Amino acid sequence: MRVEEYRGDRAGIRWLFELAEDSAVELDGYLGDGAVLVAWDGGRPVGHLQLVAGADPDSAEIKNMAVVEDRRGQGIGAALVRAAVGRATAEGRRVVLVATGAADVGNLRFYQRQGFRFRSVERDAFTPASGYPAGIMVDGIELRDRVWLDRELQPHP
Repeated sequence: MRVEEYRGDRAGIRWLFELAEDSAVELDGYLGDGAVLVAWDGGRPVGHLQLVAGADPDSAEIKNMAVVEDRRGQGIGAALVRAAVGRATAEGRRVVLVATGAADVGNLRFYQRQGFRFRSVERDAFTPASGYPAGIMVDGIELRDRVWLDRELQPHP
């Protein structure tokens, strides 16, 4: 497995983004932003991570990330996060942010294992007004709130 920046037409890997994004409207708004890192197993993409500039010049944000279902739990997501953290550090960023659904306890556990800490909660972020279908359930919990996490970076010496 190797991780490298994807430079092709993102329409060709949109299906990877759709693994992590339930709103086509939201995805259309950010698909072309930032850099995309893709994990490859031979010629098959098995995961991706989109890294965009944060709201301030000291931050970067993991905007979208997914690993194909049959390869989850094999370290691919962790490798993508390491690559993104390395890139953000090289760019002089001081923090990497990520947001996920409060109902998605698996994602919350994953990001904490990667060194992220809770930052804030954005209530009622996943609504029909923002393009999300009503009644999305994750692990038996209705998806309503977005949780923001961050990871402080160590500058290059």
